Amino acid sequence: MDRPVTKALPGSEGRGRPALGGALVTLRLTEDGDVVTLLAILDEPEVGRWWRRTEWERVDEKDAVVFSIVLYGAVVGCIQYAEETDPDYRSAAVDVFVSSAVRGRGVGSDAMRTLIAWLIDVRGHHRLTVDPAVANARAVHVYEKLGFRPVGVLRRYERVDDGAWRDALLMELVAEEFVRT
Repeated sequence: MDRPVTKALPGSEGRGRPALGGALVTLRLTEDGDVVTLLAILDEPEVGRWWRRTEWERVDEKDAVVFSIVLYGAVVGCIQYAEETDPDYRSAAVDVFVSSAVRGRGVGSDAMRTLIAWLIDVRGHHRLTVDPAVANARAVHVYEKLGFRPVGVLRRYERVDDGAWRDALLMELVAEEFVRT
């Protein structure tokens, strides 16, 4: 399929990056009013198990672009990306989390599919990466359904709340292998 699955929503162009409409969700740049909701989602045990709240709180110190995931008018998660803009290495890294209340409903998959299509079709990226914890089988399964392939294990990749290190699985998606539907 050559057409993007995302569409810029009317009125969003003036903000520099559009709000993106998927099949289920809307991705819009995170606003100050979203932060309390997103922090509450990060405090959910099944989300906090894989995401360190303190790391997310420092996202404004990084070169990430952060979108809130909106379902039926409510913020239910977050998706963000960081770009490598060197033309010889042009790529993007993506991260996502969704509330336990919407798990199993295709919200995370739709958010990923929406952002990935936009990063490929509009931003011109040919390769994307994700790095879920090796033990996060649910996330790995979702990424594989989208066309991501394991590259290798990043040993002792991130420190978790108890101070222990955990491994991550580096996965990549080449644009031609993206499963759009």
